Amino acid sequence: QAQLVESGGGLVQAGDSLTLSCTASGLTFSTYDVAWFRQTAGQERAFVAAIWRNRNFYYGDSVKGRFTISRDNAKNTVYLQMNSLKPEDTATYYCAAHKGLIMSSIRIPAYYAYLGQGAQVTVSS
Repeated sequence: QAQLVESGGGLVQAGDSLTLSCTASGLTFSTYDVAWFRQTAGQERAFVAAIWRNRNFYYGDSVKGRFTISRDNAKNTVYLQMNSLKPEDTATYYCAAHKGLIMSSIRIPAYYAYLGQGAQVTVSS
């Protein structure tokens, strides 16, 4: 059974860095495009970043210049390096995977074939 598992979340201070990992099992991760979303209580999941199989990438405006998405297909893992963290980055972060991701749909969580359970990131001021 295909599964995505996020790890690396935690409690950090404003200005710190943190790296999240999204590890896949039960699917050939190298054939999937992968995105990160985040969600706070009472809000919809918001798009953070995406990386395609060819390693092209795209970022949401709120994280551009601070976050970096990358992938290691040999490890079936996609990473989200988060620098200069702010309290407003506090959220549950989810990874999602889909084959043939298109720009018009990257911000729609329900569009993705697989979605992880989430990892909590808390940034204190």
